[in-house]
Amino acid sequence: MSSTDSPRTTEHLGTATIEADPEVPLIRITRDFRAAPAQVMRAHTDPELYAQWVGPTELSTRIEHWDARTGGAWAFVNIGPDGEEYSFHGSFHDVTEDRIVQTFTFDGWPEGVSLETLRVEDLGDGRTRLHATSLFDSFEGRGQMLESGMDVGVQEGYAALDALLAGAPVPGPTSRDVGTRE
Repeated sequence: MSSTDSPRTTEHLGTATIEADPEVPLIRITRDFRAAPAQVMRAHTDPELYAQWVGPTELSTRIEHWDARTGGAWAFVNIGPDGEEYSFHGSFHDVTEDRIVQTFTFDGWPEGVSLETLRVEDLGDGRTRLHATSLFDSFEGRGQMLESGMDVGVQEGYAALDALLAGAPVPGPTSRDVGTRE
């Protein structure tokens, strides 16, 4: 790809690109999937599907609450192989057929709330490009997220989502899909 070509139109992004904006405390993530936009969106809004792919493969996921609609809320817990738990929660501000706007909070850093926007782009030929942004309240907060190993969770989680969308076994603990609690 030449320096003037845009990855938006010239190549399939089989791994996520993760970029920190130099001007604002923002992280941009872009990733392609061999699936229709509706399938990618459903994997982000259906709690049973979401629990199967989100995060690093060594962690399982338990959904505590999930109401994926405009005005809804969510909460889930990642569980490590040693039983240590990492909990997250947020609010769905806007959920449409091609976009989700939500807040995201790691309960270990409750003062660090980010605003996330996820948008899907139909590339045709059964492919979808996911565009995600996370806006933090400070460069320090963004730095903490980048240093937390979030890139591993993004890459491994989206590889698991690829497998799920293809109907293949999802990598990771067999308890990834532990279900939901309301």
